[in-house]
Amino acid sequence: MNSTITSEKLQKYFSITTEALEKAKKALDATRKAQAEDFLDMASRYLADAHYFLDKKQDAVLAFAALNYAHGWLDAGARIGLFKVKDSRLFTVDD
Repeated sequence: MNSTITSEKLQKYFSITTEALEKAKKALDATRKAQAEDFLDMASRYLADAHYFLDKKQDAVLAFAALNYAHGWLDAGARIGLFKVKDSRLFTVDD
């Protein structure tokens, strides 16, 4: 088992999380907009933290952890219907 956090892995997950965030922003449930925006805010903050940990602190482990939290907020929002997405590549939802 390879558990090394490589720069390639980090870039892959930065890309996936950024793509998911942009898709979620365009797919808000209008009836629950405030909740959806709260989830987007949390995901955005964790994504910014991931960049900070990698770029300023040179800490790949904390960057990877923050990326996982960011994507977790997006997945949770998608699962409870705050984001009307049908993309099982980016979210834990059915296509």
